[in-house]
Parts: sequence; C-alpha cells; structure tokens
Amino acid sequence: METVERWGMLEVSVNGPTEGNPFTEQSFFGTFTSKNEKVRATGFYDGEGVYKVRFMPSFEGEYTYETEGSFEGAAATGSFTVTAPNVDNHGPMRVVNQFHFAYEDTTPYYSVGTTCYAWAHQPESIRQQTLQELDQGYFNKMRFCVFPKHYIHNFRDPESFPYEGTPVDNSGLCEENFSYHVGFEGNRWDFTRFNPEHFRRVERCIVELMERGIEADIIVMHPYDRWGFSAMTPEQDDLYWNYIVARFSAYRNVWWSLANEYDLLRNKKLEDWERYARILCEKDPYNHLRGIHNCMAFYDHSRPWITHCSLQRQDLYRHVEYTDEYRTRWGKPIVWDEISYEGNIDMGWGNISGQELTRRFWEASLRGGYAGHGETFIDEENDILWWSHGGLLHGESPARIRFLHKILCETPGYGLKCGQGSFDETVGVPDGAGFLSFGGGASYEIHYYGFGRPSFRDFYKSPEDKWKVEIIDTWEMTVTDAGVHSGKFRIKLPCKEYMAVRLTKVD
Repeated sequence: METVERWGMLEVSVNGPTEGNPFTEQSFFGTFTSKNEKVRATGFYDGEGVYKVRFMPSFEGEYTYETEGSFEGAAATGSFTVTAPNVDNHGPMRVVNQFHFAYEDTTPYYSVGTTCYAWAHQPESIRQQTLQELDQGYFNKMRFCVFPKHYIHNFRDPESFPYEGTPVDNSGLCEENFSYHVGFEGNRWDFTRFNPEHFRRVERCIVELMERGIEADIIVMHPYDRWGFSAMTPEQDDLYWNYIVARFSAYRNVWWSLANEYDLLRNKKLEDWERYARILCEKDPYNHLRGIHNCMAFYDHSRPWITHCSLQRQDLYRHVEYTDEYRTRWGKPIVWDEISYEGNIDMGWGNISGQELTRRFWEASLRGGYAGHGETFIDEENDILWWSHGGLLHGESPARIRFLHKILCETPGYGLKCGQGSFDETVGVPDGAGFLSFGGGASYEIHYYGFGRPSFRDFYKSPEDKWKVEIIDTWEMTVTDAGVHSGKFRIKLPCKEYMAVRLTKVD
C-alpha cells in the first residue's frame, strides 16, 4: 500500500482528453477520507493528457480516495497509509496567541523572511546559487512571484511564461526608458491555456524551500508587468486563481500573498481583491495563511479573511516603531515584509546599511512583530540583485538576522510583545506574561538600545528575585554572561551601538 507522511502530499493522476481546451472544458476532483477527516480537493490539468489532484493529510492512519470528473476515465479509487511526519516536518503554519505563529504541531515559528521576487524564473545556475545561500540558514520565509517581473534591474525575459503564446520584443527596454505602466501591445497570449512547465518551476521552488524549512510566501499578483498579466479580465483572473490554488495548496509550506503592492494594480478594484480572497477561502482545503501587501495605502487588515498583516513602511523614518499601534489596530500578527533593503542602488527603498536593517529587525521583533530582509547591491557586470533574482548575497545583515532568530527561538512561549522601560530603549517580554514594570512583572526581558550607546544601565528588581543577566552584542553576535543579580543593580556596557541586555529570572 502506498504511504505518505502526515502533512506530506499524495498526488493522484489519471489520463484524459487532450482535444479542445482541457483547462476550461474539463474538471477533475478527488475526495480523500479517513476516520478523522474528509477533504474534497479540486484537481487540474497538467498537460499532455494528464489530470492531477493533490492532497495533504492532517492525520496519521488509513485513508481512501475517489476521483471524479467530466470525462471518461476520471473515476479512480485507492487507499494509502499516512505515517508519522519526519523530524523536520512540523505541518502548515497557523496563527497562535493572536499575534504570533506556530506550526500545526505547535512548534513555535519566528519569521525572519527575505524577498527574491523573480528567483523562480531565473537560469538554473542562479537558482542554485540562491539555494546555496539559503542553506546557510539565514531566513525561514521567502517572498516570490508566480508571474514574471518587469522592473529596474530586471528586464530580461523569464525562463518560462505562464500562458501559451508569444511575448512582446523587449530589446529596446532599458532603465532610461523604463516605466512599469507600459502598454501591452504586441503580446500574444491565450489566457485560457496555461503553460504547465511554468507552474512546475514554481512548484520545484516551493519544494526546495520546504526541504530547507523555509516557508514559501507566494505572491499571486503584482503590477510590474509588460506582458498583460496584471490587466486580465475578471474571468481570466478567476481561472488563474483557481488553477494555482489547485496546484499549490497541498504543499504544507505555502503562504498566500494576494499581491505585492496591490494599490499599484490600477485595473483592480476592491471587489476584485475580495473575490480573489473568496476563491482562496473556498478552494484551499488547508486554510493556509493569507495576506495582502501595500505600496502606500494599507489594505483593511481587519477583513476576516486576512490572517496576518503584510506591511510595507509608509513613513521614511518611522515604520517598525509602529508595530505596537498596528497590533492594537488590527489584532493580528504584524509582518514587515518590506522595510527598505540593504544595498547601494539610487532608490531610497534599497540603500540602507546592514546595521540599520538589523536594527529594524530587532525593533520589530521586540515590539511583537516580524521583519523581512532584502538586498539590492549594484552588480555592474551581471545586474543580478538578490531582491529580484536571488543569486549571491553580499550584505552584512543576513548573519545578524540568523543570530537574532536564535535569540528569538529562546523566548519562553510563542512570541514577544513590547514591555515598559525607559524612554530610550525597546523592551521585549513574552507575550501574555504581563507588562514589564520597574518592580518586576515578566520573568524574561530583553532591553534593546538600538543606536543609543549607554556605558551602563541600572535595573530595579525585587530583592527576593534573582536574575541571570546577559549582554548581547547584536552586531558582533556575542552573548556575554554578566552574572546573577537581585534588587537594584548596575550593568556596565561598552558604550557602542546595537547592544541589548537580557534578563532571565532564575530560582
């Protein structure tokens, strides 16, 4: 009997008709049943007469399946056994304690993401470089697009296109005459016929991330387009949405990002985004996380279908510092997917230092939110920038982000929130543990001084309590034991930026 691990994927295939347009004229479904669950999943046409349906089991034990469809030969039955998950398989992501994340097996998850918009569409050599960098364990989430991207430093045609047809010639495009509001004349697409190979490339990326413990934050739509994919009709959009949900939803590491910078998609209205959300809610049997990302105007993140707030900063100087306010406003996890990138391009969103990006990560994290990385260093020779293509990393922040993640994973419980402290520090305490006060309150505290440079800090605790004190150099990535203290005590600091002090109550 066939076996699949819990939260793995079973794929059932049958042969069917190729004549006409199988993408629009045929349908295929599978029903998967055990004593604990019954899931009806929508299948899809994968080209060359092959129809597939995929299933992610949520329980161990014996299952049966039945397939059905609109064509002769669609009916099939079978059984399989679901085994225990392997040690690295914790299941799909869920929201926990309102503002934080955990895998379905309750393992805490602290998001330290990155963005590589078009890495799925790059030559294999660049994709392999990207995977080698990801093997260093810097990040546990990646944002990337299904559609190819047309934007500065990214004018090359992708390795594949999502539809049958012919793209417009782009040989005359360059940064001097760039606009993402280009016309779509010259493209010849059949928006009713998908190119399955394009979607297989995306699936391969999802699996490669999953094998590395990285969540695949799939950007379904975006405005940076010269091919017409951002201006399809509602009927064409819906066909696309249904197709990708059928193909991708059975992968446990999928997050859905309805759009990157939704407010720049001038052809889409509010009712369109709400309709896409309904498709997700109705057709994704596994209830993967759902968000929508802005350029300037925030979406209404109080909408019930939104599981977490995917944010781009609106203010040049204050952004992650608003984490507390936005947690209160929307009552959901705050994920800063774009807070400017480490790099040196001529755009203000892509030329901050590694120190500043690292500082923003710490600020967001201690305030009870999560931050995202990107890198935009000019490559005079190949014009390969991590933020769009992947490839090689050149910045100083990734190793510091990995160090922060290690610190976050040592948090008691499921996440941090902003506690009370002096005006010149950010204090993180375990969420749900009560606000920090000078007389005590939480049993675990991280005091972060950012660009401040104190030479010492005084702490005021109960004489009855003992606190283990550690000095964290967030840039040098060191943790120094400063002993156990009670009552009022002074901790000497090196008078340098990016320092933190961690206090842990001990018996």
